Amino acid sequence: MAQAARALWPVGHALAWRLGGRLPSGLPAQSRAGFAGAAGGPGPAATARKGSPRLLGAAALALGGVLGLYHTARWHLRAQDLRAQRSAAQLSLSSRLQLTLYQYKTCPFCSKVRAFLDFHALPYQVVEVNPVRRAEIKFSSYRKVPILLAQEGESLQQLNDSSVIISALKTYLVSGQPLEDIVTYYPPMKAVNDQGKEVTEFCNKYWLMLDEKEAQRMYGGKEARTEEMKWRQWADDWLVHLISPNVYRTPAEALASFDYIVREGKFGAVEGAVAKYMGAAAMYLISKRLKSRHHLQDDVREDLYEAANKWVAAVGKDRPFMGGQKPNLADLAVYGVLRVMEGLEAFDDLMCHTRIKPWYLRMEKAIAEAPQ
Repeated sequence: MAQAARALWPVGHALAWRLGGRLPSGLPAQSRAGFAGAAGGPGPAATARKGSPRLLGAAALALGGVLGLYHTARWHLRAQDLRAQRSAAQLSLSSRLQLTLYQYKTCPFCSKVRAFLDFHALPYQVVEVNPVRRAEIKFSSYRKVPILLAQEGESLQQLNDSSVIISALKTYLVSGQPLEDIVTYYPPMKAVNDQGKEVTEFCNKYWLMLDEKEAQRMYGGKEARTEEMKWRQWADDWLVHLISPNVYRTPAEALASFDYIVREGKFGAVEGAVAKYMGAAAMYLISKRLKSRHHLQDDVREDLYEAANKWVAAVGKDRPFMGGQKPNLADLAVYGVLRVMEGLEAFDDLMCHTRIKPWYLRMEKAIAEAPQ
């Protein structure tokens, strides 16, 4: 737009001169002299060229308009070329990857990864893991999902943890670094949680490993990068812990949730029947413990509503997404977590009693319209 504005600048000068009789101060000295001569005092030459200033002004106006249209068109074509080059480069990188996602369909962390892959049009195969036997991931010492296997040429990389998967793949798409190098930036680390249980944590998992130019191109400034990291972590540390207490809030909701889990998951006939009823009863009781552990309100819906409205307030009214005109990684994380409740009472209540629905529908549309 700046180039277009500069290209149209001569039109404004010519028009101002023509209407106001003032000389355009931004023109070169030679041009100003020519205009001054044409508009100067009476004399033999000026008398002989009566009417020349109007003709010259009209010619300048027409020339400025043509130049303005030319530069505007040139700027738009250049911008389209740059977007096409970036899309082609990203497509070339993504086509070198063969991705296999090991998941539980109803797991919010797995849903986050699918939202990222779908939005970035990365093709992938899904392996649904049996949550009882987990035979599908017996090859891995890491026993949680999601797990992503990424084949790049002769190199096969296993990526664990949803946020590591997303950060590593986004770094790959933006920087073009080999994935086997990128994985080393997110080393696993053993730790003991509040319950005294040993867990695996990953360093730097919300950080994209980009150089200064790449980070500037992606974020435009440090504030946007910090904001994205903050809300990605919020989705993992707070929002995701509101899902279970809400979908298992009552015996009826727990049964409906496990009916959905069994229907969408990978269970045998007997396993499915046992999981539906025994699992629903167990999770109803466990949800009460989770409510106490996370210091939730008596009605856990209120915590869910507050979280949704807090997110909407953070996005604000002046942009459709936290990422601006398109979703960023925080948008995709929050959407992925909430999406697992679709079809359940908790989701319907969330849409009815908070301000999140417009943003959520925009997210659905953005992912559905991602280039395939």
